[in-house]
Amino acid sequence: MTTATTDPFAQVKTAQREAWASFAPMEIYTTIPAAQLVDFAEVAPQQRVLDVACGTGVVAITAARRGAQVRGIDLTPALLGRARQNASLAGVGIEFVEGDAEALPYPDGSFDVVLSQFGHIFAPRPHVATSEMLRVLRPGGRIAFSTWPPELFVGRQHALFARHLPPPPPGSEAPASPVLWGDPNVVRERLGTAVSDVLFEREILRAPALSPQHARSLLETNAGLLAKVVASLEGEPAKLAQLRAEFEALIGEYFKDNCVRQHFMMVRATKRS
Repeated sequence: MTTATTDPFAQVKTAQREAWASFAPMEIYTTIPAAQLVDFAEVAPQQRVLDVACGTGVVAITAARRGAQVRGIDLTPALLGRARQNASLAGVGIEFVEGDAEALPYPDGSFDVVLSQFGHIFAPRPHVATSEMLRVLRPGGRIAFSTWPPELFVGRQHALFARHLPPPPPGSEAPASPVLWGDPNVVRERLGTAVSDVLFEREILRAPALSPQHARSLLETNAGLLAKVVASLEGEPAKLAQLRAEFEALIGEYFKDNCVRQHFMMVRATKRS
């Protein structure tokens, strides 16, 4: 497992932990996709389930309400606090722990199903996160996750934000782009020969908003990467105004009937025995 002292992305993860702390108000938009992922993964009663990068627990709680024995792990303490509140309100018992998708604190083969909804994709080293998720999955178990196709709204959104971020320091390794997880060819390569029966399915998350400007404002306040970009441009009002204009124009392409259509992809595979 990767340790804090040897992790070259420790500072990146610290920044992620801080940036995602304000995400909780967005959980309502991911609640229906959480049920779609749990269905897609065919979670059944009494199965041991791990929700990686669980955020506020919407996937974990959905699985627990179906009778699964669930654990959740996330980098961000503020989101875990919200997850515990959500679980208590729902009347389900789930162990939520602070931890890293690249260093899961569980023995080999601990789970029947490993899930992640738009979460593990932010791990800086996909090969490490993939290896860890498959390590804790038992042979014959299922891995399933939700991602954003790079050519559609959220993928294009991430590309836009990346263009406005300052480059990494010279000589440092840049984290992998999260939207590459939305490319089926990349997914197949990353899962490799460790799995069989790889299945892809596309769905649409519909996020209500009164206007593209309202959608941009909400995301600017609560979405980690955009909040980071906005903070980096606080002293450059012209560049910030340009970013906002570009983002609102992008939102407008997917805005209809007072909602933003956010296409996503689900992946499911079985770990080989």
